[in-house]
Amino acid sequence: MEEKSKKEKIEERVNDLNKSHDGQKSQEEILVDQLCEGIETYEHHKVKVFLGAITAGLELGFSYLVIGIIYTLFQGKINETYTPFVAAFAYPLGFIIVVLGKSILFTEQTSLLALPVLHKKRSVSELLGLWGIVITGNLIGGMFMAVIIGYIGTAMGIITVDAIASIATHVSKAAVPVIFGSAVLAGWLMALLSWLVSSSMETISRIVVIYMITLIVGFSGLHHSIVGNIEVFAGLFFTDAISTNTYLTFQLTALFGNAFGGVIFVALLRYRAFTANF
Repeated sequence: MEEKSKKEKIEERVNDLNKSHDGQKSQEEILVDQLCEGIETYEHHKVKVFLGAITAGLELGFSYLVIGIIYTLFQGKINETYTPFVAAFAYPLGFIIVVLGKSILFTEQTSLLALPVLHKKRSVSELLGLWGIVITGNLIGGMFMAVIIGYIGTAMGIITVDAIASIATHVSKAAVPVIFGSAVLAGWLMALLSWLVSSSMETISRIVVIYMITLIVGFSGLHHSIVGNIEVFAGLFFTDAISTNTYLTFQLTALFGNAFGGVIFVALLRYRAFTANF
C-alpha cells in the first residue's frame, strides 16, 4: 500500500481532532478549533464580515470612554506619570465585549485568518483581502466612536479636551521602531488571547483570560492598532496635539507590527510545531 504523504497525514489528523472535543483540549485540538473558525470566517459573506468589524471598532470605544473618564478624574490629583497605569485597569473592558460578543477584531483574527493559508485551504490574496475588510471596518467603527465619545464626553463634563490630548500624545509619542516593536508584542499577545479563549470552556474563565491578557497590553503601554486608532484619532479630531502625519505614521506602524506579531509568533510557530509531528 502506498505510504500517505505528509499533507494527507496532517489532513487526516485535523479531521480526527475535529470530531473529538471531549474534556480538556490539547494544543492540537485548540489549533484545529482555530483553523475551523478561520475557514468559517472566509466563508462568511463579505458584508457580514465588514459589519462585524465595524461593530468591534465601536465596542472597543467603551474602553476609551472609561479611560478618558479616568484621565479626567485624576488630572491634577496624582502625578501624570501614574495616570496611564491606573487607566490600564479599564483597558480590557471593550475587549471583553468584543470577544464574548464575537465581533470581528483584526488583532484577534490575525492568526485565525492566517492558519487556513498555512494549511493551504486559502490563498495569500484571499488573506490580504479579508484583512483589508476587517481593518477598514475596525478603523471606521473606531473613528466614529472616537468622535461620538469626544462630543458627548466633553458636553457632559466627564472627559476634558486636555484628557483627550494627553491620551493621544501618550500613545503616539514613541519613535517608529519602538511603536513597531511594541505592536509586535501586542499582536503576539492578542493572537495568544484568541488561542487561550479557544481553550477555555466557561464564560467566567474566558473573561478572566481576556482581562489578564489585555491588562498586560494596557499596563505595559503596548501599541494596539485598533484601540490606538480611537485614542489617536480623537486627539487629531479634537485637539492640536496630533497632526495628520502623526496619526497616519502611528496607525500604519501599529497595524504592521500587530500583523507581524500575530502571524509569526502564533500562527506560524504553533502551526509549524503541529506539522512537525508528521
